[in-house]
Amino acid sequence: MIKGFIFDLDGVITDTAEYHYLAWQELAEKMGISIDRVFNEQLKGISRMDSLERILAYGNKNDAYTEEEKRQLADEKNEEYKKLITNISPSDLLPGIKEFIAELKQADMKLALASASKNGPDILNQLGIADLFDTIVDPAALANGKPDPEIFIKGAKQLKLTPEECIGVEDAKAGIDSINAADMFSVGVGTPESMQRADMFVADTTQLNYASILAAVQK
Repeated sequence: MIKGFIFDLDGVITDTAEYHYLAWQELAEKMGISIDRVFNEQLKGISRMDSLERILAYGNKNDAYTEEEKRQLADEKNEEYKKLITNISPSDLLPGIKEFIAELKQADMKLALASASKNGPDILNQLGIADLFDTIVDPAALANGKPDPEIFIKGAKQLKLTPEECIGVEDAKAGIDSINAADMFSVGVGTPESMQRADMFVADTTQLNYASILAAVQK
């Protein structure tokens, strides 16, 4: 029996991908690396440090920085990102999400946030929906990032539910792999190509519907 939904943040609840891209692009330029939006697709759904490692590998600078310097660089990117997202407001909720979450609350579903973003709590507050979530997984407390299942397993545990009692909602391949590896039903938001490993997918957030998801689970 389904009792909870565990959400990714970027691309599912709101879209801060552009802010992430601009912050990473600025940092990359300082390191003498040029990245574009095509490359940026590789950074969606993964942690800050994993993103930095991919950028350094892309620029053939894997060994140019110590671990401490890498942490400082990641922090620098985050500070820039936090400046960029200060203007986020409830109007930045993706279409249909407010209604979908209201549907879930009406059905007494428990809600968790499972985002690789350490800024998740602040963003939920700015979107005006923090009080609708029962728990938020702290990505800093995890040993492994997506596609490892740890974040979704932890989300279920914090909701005091089993993974089988939860549904995970994601828009990134790494996130879908994470949900599937947690033995949880996966709902993807995106194209058939990018969401081919999801148990169910919708083209965009306006198509997220509690009844249709439950019907898909029960097939």
